[in-house]
Amino acid sequence: RFQDVQGVRDALKEVNYLADDGIAGVAFLADRLGKPILVEGPAGTGKTQLAKSIAEITGSRLIRLQCYEGLDESKALYEWNYKKQLLRIQTERGDNEDWTEMKDDIFSDEFLLTRPLLEAITADEPVVLLIDEVDRVEVETEALLLEILSDYQVSIPELGTITAKQIPLVFLTSNNTRELSEALKRRCLYLHVDYPELDQLGDCIGIGGIDEEFHVGLPLANTCGFMALIQD
Repeated sequence: RFQDVQGVRDALKEVNYLADDGIAGVAFLADRLGKPILVEGPAGTGKTQLAKSIAEITGSRLIRLQCYEGLDESKALYEWNYKKQLLRIQTERGDNEDWTEMKDDIFSDEFLLTRPLLEAITADEPVVLLIDEVDRVEVETEALLLEILSDYQVSIPELGTITAKQIPLVFLTSNNTRELSEALKRRCLYLHVDYPELDQLGDCIGIGGIDEEFHVGLPLANTCGFMALIQD
């Protein structure tokens, strides 16, 4: 997707995201190594916008999993369409169909409801997968991510292992509300995004003008407010 680090910076600038060499370098490495990026930093510093901008410059489809307390496998990965399965069982009940054949039928792709994680690795087109605010989920729920983040595959007991058709660019964002597990961190490249420096604020306003929205980790409106705050 990317030829070099400067190419990443230039492409992001074209979509109004001002990235430094650190941000551009990690994005470049993630593409070359096929590894996810864990983006940590305070709220409002442009972590989510980075994934959106990368999707825009690469022409990739953005698939977003918004994390929250209580998120489980059925909302993040997949679940079976139980109503449709029950309807099929009732329809075939009078046909003396062997249960083994019926079981193979109702536990097939036709009855599988894909959620964001499974959708991202089964997509045919290029994908950017955004796992937003991963620090909001419980530690146990992180285990759902490990197989995908390390091998880009999903194991479904009834179907076996589903391997990715293409390797998505994966961004996990965290506001540091809790410490993430070491197992999750080991699978990712790390990027810390903080509030911009004064010279970046000047670049933002100088390039974008007041009427355009630029991102230096912050939208321009927040950037101007931040600059006023630190000048006081």
